[in-house]
Amino acid sequence: MLPPPPRQPPPQARPARGAVSLQRPFLRGPLGVLRILQLLAGASFWITIATSKYQGPVHFALFVSVLFWLLTLGLYFLTLLGKHELVPVLGSRWLVVNVAHDLLAAALYGAATGIMIDQTQRHSYCNLKNYPLPCAYHAFLAAAVCGGLCLGLYLLSAFYGCCRRYQGKQEVA
Repeated sequence: MLPPPPRQPPPQARPARGAVSLQRPFLRGPLGVLRILQLLAGASFWITIATSKYQGPVHFALFVSVLFWLLTLGLYFLTLLGKHELVPVLGSRWLVVNVAHDLLAAALYGAATGIMIDQTQRHSYCNLKNYPLPCAYHAFLAAAVCGGLCLGLYLLSAFYGCCRRYQGKQEVA
């Protein structure tokens, strides 16, 4: 003889406390796409600078680009994996942290882009057709364009975060 069927469905298994799950709305949302574009443009900025001969104020531009590339990478993965609550003090204000990061990155990328534009103008003498010596003009020009792209992307994501905050939302995605 079989036991009677249960009257209630079995309880749902809760995920483990340390379980990692992808936040698909963030991945497919505007901020997730902007973060990927920021990472690509930032990597192209600092790789372009690092592969050329640079000196002086270009060190600051390289520092800014690598610093914000690493910070953006950290923000992206913490948000994607849903682990931003683990960040002490700042985890509960994650949207504000993202907006502050984006505004600071935009300001410093503006300075770095200005430096790269200045260096491009200083190296414009070697942009001649038959100039025989190696020149960093094209690398600096490409870095200035990438820096301007990074500046625009960070301003766009800061604007998006401000709009979400104005709408009363507390979450990034």
